[in-house]
Amino acid sequence: MRIYNSFEDAVGIKNPVVTTGSFDGVHIGHKTILGRLKMLSEKYSGESVLVTFDPHPRKVLYPDTVGKNLKFITSQEEKLELLRKAGLDNVIIVKFTREFSKITSEQFVKDYLHGILKAKVIVVGFNHHFGFNQEGDYRQLWNLREKYSFDAEEIPEQEVQHETVSSSRIREAIKAGYIMRANAYLDHYYIVMGKPEIYDYRNTELEVSLYKMPLNEENKLLPAPGIYAVSFESGNHKAKGMSVINRITGDECEVLLSLFDIDQKIVGHRSTVFFHKRIHGSVDLNDFPLSARRIKKAMDEIEELIY
Repeated sequence: MRIYNSFEDAVGIKNPVVTTGSFDGVHIGHKTILGRLKMLSEKYSGESVLVTFDPHPRKVLYPDTVGKNLKFITSQEEKLELLRKAGLDNVIIVKFTREFSKITSEQFVKDYLHGILKAKVIVVGFNHHFGFNQEGDYRQLWNLREKYSFDAEEIPEQEVQHETVSSSRIREAIKAGYIMRANAYLDHYYIVMGKPEIYDYRNTELEVSLYKMPLNEENKLLPAPGIYAVSFESGNHKAKGMSVINRITGDECEVLLSLFDIDQKIVGHRSTVFFHKRIHGSVDLNDFPLSARRIKKAMDEIEELIY
């Protein structure tokens, strides 16, 4: 997958089949769009393209209200890795500014999707809006397709067990600790990527090595505090494990990790933690006797799980 930081850098993509959006979480709805991009790019002997934005538009347009505390399912690094696994050919990360936000939807299509990229097909998800004041939608794309020589498609909304999937709904499930529900919406495991560090945890009642997964972005959304069954990958090494989402203060939490059956050094190596199931509610690591009992019980339960 090729990554570009501007439209101008992406000149020359062959017969681009394009979609736009944040794609936070790269959930099942996003994957349906990406799958359609792949099919169409094969049909037209072209390449699939996602145009996304950084920072998130809400962070720029509403910094003191809705954007102030907005958290994301995936960091930029995590999103790019999930897009790569989904088979996307190209991603263009456009720097979003207030000036850019004033571009009308037709101007965006005319100058960028048609003018620079020469889009063959533009695919959008159900109820997708773009451009100044979110004035652009699929109906407008359909009306512009002959004028600017492209085709347009809209992907219907996606459901899981008769529930409409959205990034907002997934965030709610993660915040509540309903990780299995979030995974169903995502169509993959919720992940945290980073380079583990040694965690200074001295509990004489429990012989366990804990690592800390530092977060690459402060806007990364973490699950509710508690103990989770996880799996771990670093290079070719895989392991089963336990993660403790530990509350530090207020809404600030840290990701701690203990692994089973791994004899490789993981500190400082790029790694991914996959969250499978919440085992127990929050624990207070300062209360050593109680936390030791709960962690030991959780570890025994995780050992019995098959995943």
